[in-house]
Amino acid sequence: MNDTHSKFIGYLLWIFGFLGAHRFYYGKPVTGTLWFFTFGLLGIGWIIDLFLIPLMDKEADLRFRSGQTNFTVAWLLLTFLGVFGVHRMYMGKWITGVIYLFTGGFFLLGVLYDFWTLNDQVSIKNSQKFA
Repeated sequence: MNDTHSKFIGYLLWIFGFLGAHRFYYGKPVTGTLWFFTFGLLGIGWIIDLFLIPLMDKEADLRFRSGQTNFTVAWLLLTFLGVFGVHRMYMGKWITGVIYLFTGGFFLLGVLYDFWTLNDQVSIKNSQKFA
């Protein structure tokens, strides 16, 4: 099976799940944003997600394409070094990576965009064939 995301990382992110971190990781940016602004639906959704993580992991494995670019590495780089564009450089997007480096993640708007789209970006990168 296509194992793109880690349950271990999902549960680690769940600790901060009231801010939606695990939902962004598993490719659910709309509910991740909702969790961020409502503190995990006032904690209720956050607790329920403890039991939903295996399902979210399975859905992500089915939805996204594995390959040379690792989802977990890309997410860790985005989370901790996103304003410096390191996650973009890791994916081979050197021009935007350098732009992020000199503009603070394109004034944080680029980092926000990447939180919404990183899973798709990595999946597309993994789908590309190299000659």
